[in-house]
Amino acid sequence: MKSTALLVLAAINLLAACTATRDELKKPVGNNTPVSHNTIVNCPVYDGMKKTSVVLSQTTAGNEIQVTDTINAYFVRVRLDKDGKTVTGYMDRRCFGERGAK
Repeated sequence: MKSTALLVLAAINLLAACTATRDELKKPVGNNTPVSHNTIVNCPVYDGMKKTSVVLSQTTAGNEIQVTDTINAYFVRVRLDKDGKTVTGYMDRRCFGERGAK
C-alpha cells in the first residue's frame, strides 16, 4: 500500500512540475531589440567572454554601441560599425557606467 501511495505522489509531483515548466515557457519575452548606449571609457570589443580573447575593435569614450544582450555579470553582447562593417562581440559592462550595470 505504501509503495502505491508513493507512486501516486511521485506522479502528481511530476505533473505539477511539468505544468510549472509549461507556464514558464508561455511567459512573454522582453524586448529583444538592441539598445544604444555610449561608452564612458576606452574599451576593447572581444570575440569571446574572456579578457584573453581576441580584440575585434577598440572603442573610445563617447562611441555609440548597440547592446544586444546582457550575457552575464561581466560582459554584454554588442554590435557596432567598424570601417563600414558591422562587428558583433563582447564588452565589459563597466564600459557603460551605471546603465551597463542594469
